Amino acid sequence: MQSEWLKHQLTDQEREAFDRDGYFLVENAISEETVARANAAVDRLIAIYRDQEGLEENARINYLDFIGRDREFMDLLDCPTTFPKVWNILGWNIQLYHSHLIWTPPLQPGEPDPGYNWHKDSGRLNQELETDPQPRISLKVAYFLTDTSVPGRANLYVVPGSHLTNKLEDIVDGQPRGGMPVLAKPGTAVFFDRRIFHASSPNTSDVTRKVLFYGYSYRWLRPRDDMRIEEWLDDADPIQKQLLGISLSGGHGYSSPQEEDVPLRAWMREQLGSASVPA
Repeated sequence: MQSEWLKHQLTDQEREAFDRDGYFLVENAISEETVARANAAVDRLIAIYRDQEGLEENARINYLDFIGRDREFMDLLDCPTTFPKVWNILGWNIQLYHSHLIWTPPLQPGEPDPGYNWHKDSGRLNQELETDPQPRISLKVAYFLTDTSVPGRANLYVVPGSHLTNKLEDIVDGQPRGGMPVLAKPGTAVFFDRRIFHASSPNTSDVTRKVLFYGYSYRWLRPRDDMRIEEWLDDADPIQKQLLGISLSGGHGYSSPQEEDVPLRAWMREQLGSASVPA
């Protein structure tokens, strides 16, 4: 898999879009076969969770910390068509700090419209970091498993460029000026800066929307999840273990890492040259 990373690094156009707009799309990031397997894994997980929680068939579900629930999810941790773009943006001192899947069935007759929940990611970071704009710190890669290439399918909405300001302006009828749907086909990966204002939207179609969100951050940021991944660690390679939060030198290794804590740095230096990889 690592041999494929060099073929899928961030393009100049993607970097420009990410810096300017706060997001970009990679179509066909995962194959039809991978989409089918991931959909089946999501269906299995949601069926078990719905039964455990006594939820109705039409319940909207935001399932946290899915990464260790199925091999299919773990395989996307360092997906060759997307992961290189993550380290091109954030660098080598990174981890998976958050994963969640959103299951959005169609609205039922008479069901209240849930509206739009405009927000920036990372909770208290948005109240406690002092600068404007705030630092990036993390990003998400969202894998769309169902077709949201037309509006009305619980599309992700964004305000392009809003990652460069701390407050939404120009609210008209409850919606920010410039807000727009992200139109994504199955297999598309959407990269977005944690600082961009974004929202879920109502599903007025007859298609259940399924999306897997992988959040990557610097390793010194405390994970948002419990990271239930113990059963996968024996089979993980050193870089995957780094991404799953392992620090061989202890707690100090997250903010002042040693070589053994960040094997991604050694790999990048070997492949790209030391001059191209910041210390």
